[in-house]
Amino acid sequence: MASVRVECPISASPDHIWDVIRDVGAVHERLLPGRVAGTRIEDGRRYLTFPDGNVVEELIVAVDDEARRFAYAVVAGARPPLEHHHASFEVTPDGTLVWTADFLPDTAAAEVRVRMERGLAEMAAVIAKSARPTP
Repeated sequence: MASVRVECPISASPDHIWDVIRDVGAVHERLLPGRVAGTRIEDGRRYLTFPDGNVVEELIVAVDDEARRFAYAVVAGARPPLEHHHASFEVTPDGTLVWTADFLPDTAAAEVRVRMERGLAEMAAVIAKSARPTP
């Protein structure tokens, strides 16, 4: 099984970063506006609709406020197609967002890493832009 971990410090408070990440039904508004066209939550699953019409179905595994950790699994709609997927976002006390994914097949690792790196950079920019300046 392949595993990819990417990290990005964000110019925002850890509380603000976590508030955005834990808002699992507002990805299209708060985390990836424009990249995700719509988000729907139903029966413990999140459905992300992309501008091209592709829908990714995710199982929401955990939203842990104490650990500032959100875990999920993509169960349908992944591109490239994956046999297995489990991932998590964690917000560290210093304001770093850590995204880790474990998946099969191993051969998808290079493409998944590139997508995660680009995605995390985009998320970090959106989160930082929405943060209130500290006095």
